[in-house]
Amino acid sequence: MRQVSGAKNMGSDQEDSVPELVVRASHQMSELVREEMRLARAEMVGKVKRVGAGSGMLGGAGLAAILAAQALVAGAIAALTLLLPLWASALVVAGLLAATAGVLAAAGKRRVTHGLPPVPEEALESLKADISVIKERTTR
Repeated sequence: MRQVSGAKNMGSDQEDSVPELVVRASHQMSELVREEMRLARAEMVGKVKRVGAGSGMLGGAGLAAILAAQALVAGAIAALTLLLPLWASALVVAGLLAATAGVLAAAGKRRVTHGLPPVPEEALESLKADISVIKERTTR
């Protein structure tokens, strides 16, 4: 009897019975699924490690951007001291930053309230249409 790659002959020269073939196929399928799961797990572990490293880099970039913004604010205050006293320059820059924060907060609030409630409306409509079609076909 010719063996399929990886299949074991049960030690007989005769062909195996159908139940033995079914059992063997079941074991081979189980092993195949386990191997695929190991492969998927290994792949996911590698991806998670890369994502973690990338996230750390993004965090570092965010920190550097915050420090750069602080330096820019200090530079703006220093530049204004050529025209105004230091305290007035700091107040002007602080006022501009507060106004910017207010505008961004208002725009963000509008966006958030416009997006609420977070219901997938198109998906719900599609689901309702599917249910009505199923009901219609089952009542015929």
